[in-house]
Amino acid sequence: MESAKLASENMQNTIVQIKTMEQTNKMLKKQYKGVDIEKIYQLQDEMADLLEDTNEIQELMGRSYNVPDDVNEQDLDAELEALEAEWNFEQENKPEAETPSYLDDLNSKLPSAGNINLSELDKELDDIANKPNTGNLENVTT
Repeated sequence: MESAKLASENMQNTIVQIKTMEQTNKMLKKQYKGVDIEKIYQLQDEMADLLEDTNEIQELMGRSYNVPDDVNEQDLDAELEALEAEWNFEQENKPEAETPSYLDDLNSKLPSAGNINLSELDKELDDIANKPNTGNLENVTT
């Protein structure tokens, strides 16, 4: 009796598994209808081409321009210090800039600011700002 009951349960489980497999098979077929294998191959080829282009660009950007691999840091520092000393020497011994001759008579031609009383100027500006605007241009003085 036990073995018959066990065989019946196994058969029911097998039937459930078969139905599940059939449903899964139908669902996968529907999903695979939307998948184009050729498109996947094409996308992978394009991705490989793009990665190859990226690698080529990186190789070009990392190209060496006859810079030796074994640069001596001490020699480089000494050369930089010599250049800095030369620049400092030039700055210290540079003649002071003179006013060009064509600008000499410019100061005599410029108008003088004279003695401007800023408080009077501020008062005039305040009066103008506080004057009511009538929209009439006749009130404007020049």
